Amino acid sequence: MHHLIKFLAWVLFIYLGYCIILFLCQRKIIFPRFLIEPSSYAEAEITGLEKIWVNITCGKVETWFLPPGPNHIAEPAPAVIFAHGNAELIDFWPEEFIKLSNLGIGVMLVEYPGYGRSEGTPSQKNIAEAFIAAYDILAVRQDVDPARIVLFGRSIGGGAVCALATKRPSAALVLMSTFISVRSFAPKYFVPSFLILDPLDNQTVVASYKKPVLVIHGKHDGLIPYEHGVALSRSAQFGRMLSYNCEHNDCPPDWNAFWREVELFLIDNGIIHTPSACGGLETS
Repeated sequence: MHHLIKFLAWVLFIYLGYCIILFLCQRKIIFPRFLIEPSSYAEAEITGLEKIWVNITCGKVETWFLPPGPNHIAEPAPAVIFAHGNAELIDFWPEEFIKLSNLGIGVMLVEYPGYGRSEGTPSQKNIAEAFIAAYDILAVRQDVDPARIVLFGRSIGGGAVCALATKRPSAALVLMSTFISVRSFAPKYFVPSFLILDPLDNQTVVASYKKPVLVIHGKHDGLIPYEHGVALSRSAQFGRMLSYNCEHNDCPPDWNAFWREVELFLIDNGIIHTPSACGGLETS
């Protein structure tokens, strides 16, 4: 009995040590900003791209604004605020979002605090503050219609835009390869969920969101299981889901086809006009 008690005490000691290490290191795991190589991307290569710095409590955060394409109607345009995935920077996305710009939509790419050239450290609080500040700048632009701002998050970015959705109005929510919450992963690592500092409870946000929600998820996603996307879609009051035969990092497998689906979603919900009114997507 003495040896059993001693063994259980050691097991408990090791487990508590494991929990403490995960607790202290969790933001480095959830936000692996130091693993991302700085980009040499020259934003000047994108015609009309504006670099805008926003000030938050922990420092300056970089954002880029892509204006609507040259064929859009000369009136305040809809806009998308995009939150990228975990091992990414805003530098990686302008060329892809030009396709959305061609629909007559402005796009604001918001960096996370501590990522790329932005100051501060990433956390749910700091990221939400950065996106709120970026939203407030975007919403007062004369070339943007504040009633047609769409929030688009990819992977961890789904948490960023869901946090924003609780603080500012939006016309629609687009969630790609997104989880129901960070706390839902706690059992996988054998830790109690209350130790999670940044819960990013997306499912609760989606359930109370009163506008259209588009959920995109790969059926073979090994990082954020497909069931998370299904749960988010079912929780939405006005949800639509796009499922692809792909994993996490190759979702969607065909970006041109995906943007056409997004275009139809935005048309169906009155956020943009018909393709002929705004030029439509290029398929090259």
